[in-house]
Amino acid sequence: MSQEKITEVGSLADHVGTSVTILGWVESTRSHGKVGFVVVRDGTGLVQGVLLKKELPEDAWALLESLTQECSVSLSGEVREEPRAPGGYEVGVTGLELLGASEEYPIQPKEHGIEFLLDHRHLWLRSSLQRAGLRVRHEVEQAIHDYFYDRDFVRVDTPILTSSIGESAGTLFETDYFGEPAFLAQTGQLYVETACPAFRKVYCFGPTFRAEKSKTRRHLTEFWMLEPEVAFADSDDNMDLQEDLVCYLVQRALERCSHEFEVLERDTSELEAIAPPFARISYTDAVALLRENGSEIEWGRDLGVSDEMLLSEQFDQPVFVHDYPKAVKAFYMKENPDDPRTVRCNDLLVRGYGELIGGSQREDDLDKLLARIREEKLPEDKYSWYLDLRRYGTFTHSGFGLGLERTVAWITGRPHVREMIPFPRLMNRLTP
Repeated sequence: MSQEKITEVGSLADHVGTSVTILGWVESTRSHGKVGFVVVRDGTGLVQGVLLKKELPEDAWALLESLTQECSVSLSGEVREEPRAPGGYEVGVTGLELLGASEEYPIQPKEHGIEFLLDHRHLWLRSSLQRAGLRVRHEVEQAIHDYFYDRDFVRVDTPILTSSIGESAGTLFETDYFGEPAFLAQTGQLYVETACPAFRKVYCFGPTFRAEKSKTRRHLTEFWMLEPEVAFADSDDNMDLQEDLVCYLVQRALERCSHEFEVLERDTSELEAIAPPFARISYTDAVALLRENGSEIEWGRDLGVSDEMLLSEQFDQPVFVHDYPKAVKAFYMKENPDDPRTVRCNDLLVRGYGELIGGSQREDDLDKLLARIREEKLPEDKYSWYLDLRRYGTFTHSGFGLGLERTVAWITGRPHVREMIPFPRLMNRLTP
């Protein structure tokens, strides 16, 4: 291997006029008589290497003609600016070395079916669209942590194995835990609630699991969820926080992911228009609006996907729907004192994707919470620790859950959440 300084493609602007060595994988090659080109990806960007036959040893030119897609190479030469080249720079190659062969690479520059691509997800990750989408995911994840760190939230890591049901018993993955049943966590919410008296403002962020037999483009069986919880915050405060966070994430992506949006061919005009305040509409008014627009939904039913899509199309920006019927929502949501049929909760809907966030003020009355647990026929002994939160200094508090993959799909404009996670877990897919 060349003894030149190994340089990342992403930093070539700092090395114009100097000789460097780049290590990476071949995306494509071509030659025209006595001039050859090789495009190399090193994980930080793409660079074009230009090879002149008369200036190379015979074995180096022969190697160029034998390179295959995704073989790993070392190339050395002088960096120069070239606006027409990928990334705006190219390398005049004086040295080329094969590091790792790649024979009959499965993913070729042609159309492949989605099942084939998912079977080869470990290789599909290398493609330009997948790299761009996952870089946006990375930026959104980092933005989430920065947002809450800058606002003095404490991150609390919650368990993945639990004996408690956070959402619906019908969507639990059950496993044996040394002779007793345990479940993969549907949510970390119940645990971050208990951290509020310790730290006031907390959040958890990690994988969650839902055994939903759903094959829609909006669902995964394993996905990452952000769940903040704030002491002494009511439902209105909760929506304020959601609104501020979403605007922050969108602006962060616009500022730092322009190249990725170009690769994804994302029209960012919709994102550029995102700004507070978002419209807030009660569930009751939402039902009326839906019926005006052709839906047959009746008051008391939860909003389905088609309802969410239709409703979100009536607004130019994300829209909050709040105060849903108690019967269709989780046991921990605060009964609405103005209308006991409903609870103080909200969903944030966005066009084309439906629900982005679900949140609520939590029921802080011990008797009412215990009554809801009994109504749902949940095992009281499994929630004794959770009920202690109301026994020892109960307080108003609120929080929400934001699904990372659906949020990134919305920001990138990609149609399916399966592309927004490195290795998607779907109802019919556990590998690779």
